[in-house]
Order: sequence, then structure tokens, then C-alpha cells
Amino acid sequence: MSSSIVAAETGELPVRVLVPLPRRREAIAADGPRPMVDIVIPVHNEERDLRASVLRLHAYLTQQFPFSARITIADNASTDATPAVAAELAEELPEVRVLRLNDKGRGRALAAAWLTSDARVVSYMDVDLSTDLSALLPLVAPVISGHSQVSIGSRLVAGSRVRRGPKREVISRVYNILLRLVLRVRFKDAQCGFKALRADVARSLLPDVVNRNWFFDTELLVRAERAGLRIHELPVDWTDDPDSRVDIVATAIEDLRGVWRLATGRPTDAPLRLSTQLVRFAAVGAASTLAYAVLFWALREVLPAAASNVIALAA
Repeated sequence: MSSSIVAAETGELPVRVLVPLPRRREAIAADGPRPMVDIVIPVHNEERDLRASVLRLHAYLTQQFPFSARITIADNASTDATPAVAAELAEELPEVRVLRLNDKGRGRALAAAWLTSDARVVSYMDVDLSTDLSALLPLVAPVISGHSQVSIGSRLVAGSRVRRGPKREVISRVYNILLRLVLRVRFKDAQCGFKALRADVARSLLPDVVNRNWFFDTELLVRAERAGLRIHELPVDWTDDPDSRVDIVATAIEDLRGVWRLATGRPTDAPLRLSTQLVRFAAVGAASTLAYAVLFWALREVLPAAASNVIALAA
């Protein structure tokens, strides 16, 4: 498959494409030269890590992955040498495609990459490869087999193994508790950077996904669940990137605004009453997470980490 570099003038989506959402469990058949899976890596100023990560992923795909696959580097407005590194990789590796956007936003990059892909299954993972690559096949297999239309990695279900700081752990747990309380969602981890879905499902859902940044993942899953689609949740081994440049405070504010919009259907800022309600929910979530942490570390004195995690989650 030939490499390609696609320049996008903006990250805006084209006009709505109405595609019936497949709810029946149908396996996806191979279709000639089209790749079965497109793995998108959204990047912004990742000149340091991009090459090593893509080479590692490419080696895994060509040596161990049983389906035809493409890697799409979705560069959203990088100002460093990331575009040059991406172009070099596309020249060297025929399975690599580069998409360039002038506007910043992880969600914008993912939407543009998925909508221009000819693969049967579209997916993404973070450039730091925080998720162990051995989970990629279990991620896409339920989508290819027809078991589910959407598949997501989860750091918050039994069987997952997560290495990250307590601050991010608490924030993640509180946020996902908030989603379950306010939006009544059933999935456990909205923002793990490891997801896959049928390409036709993506084309149908994306025109309704408003956010183009960090809340994109949550909104996509909420809309998929509300559409009656089956979401498979996979426990993953996750090692957090200590050098992550994500602004936690700004992201949290964006997420709260997104939750308000999905809960009420209004694009305006949350009024005082809802803000107070969200704070109360967050406080409950924080207390629950603190109780989990205390129980987990107490059990760790006598039990392995995996057993301690299962018991603490069930308590």
C-alpha cells in the first residue's frame, strides 16, 4: 500500500453523511487492497517521540498483527519538526499515511483521519503508546467479528493494570463517576486513548459530535450508547506518560462544560444550580475514590495487587 501525505485546510467536518447504524452482529469481511484497520496517532509537537513510537507500532503490525493495517499520523497544527518526521516515516514505510491539519485539537484530528480513511475499522492510540501493544488485537477483534460496533480500552475495570500518579488516578475516577451519575452511562473509562469502531459507525456518529478537543472521546461514546450501539470494554495494561503536556485544569473545565451540554442539550455555560450539582457529584466521586485507595493499599499488605484491585472495586 503506497504511502501518502494529505493536507487539510481546516479540521472542520464535511456536510452530514447519513449512514444507517449497524446494530446486527455482522462480521466484517476483507475487501481487496483496503486495509482492515486504520490506527490513527493524533500528534501535536511530538518530534521527540513520534519516530520511535511509529517504528515500534509498525514492527508489531507487520510481524504479529493478523489483519491488514495502516498507520495514520494525524498532525494537528504542530509547530516543531513533527511534520518533517511524519513525512520521513511515510516515505520509508508504505503502511504509513500522514494527515496535516492547520487547526489544533485531538478530536479534530481523529475526526478528519477517520472520515478520510478507506479502512473497515478505524481506531486510535496515543503517541506515547501508553497501552501495551498486545491489547490491539483484542481491541479490534470484537468489532471485526461483529460482536460490538465500538471497542474501548479501560483502565478502570477488573483485570486492568495501571501505572500512573495518584493525582491522575483520582481525577480519572471522579470524572467517570460523574459521567455515570449525570449522564447515566454504562462504560467505565471514557478517556483512555485506545479505541476502535466500525468505519461506517464513525461516519454516522461524527457529524453529531460537537467537541473537537479532549471531550471528543466522551461525547463520541455517549452518542454511541444513546444510539443503542454495543460498546465492548477491554481491560488494558497502561503506563502513564510522566512528560504529558495535557493541562489537567483546562481539560477538567472543558469536560464539565461538555457534560452540561450533553445533560441538558444546551450549548450555554452551566447555571449556578447545575454547577453546584456537579460539584456535589464530584465530591461524592472523590470520596468514593479515596475509599477505594485506602482499601486497596490496606489489602496490598496481605494480597497481590490484582486481587486487591478486584476487592476494592467491588466494595
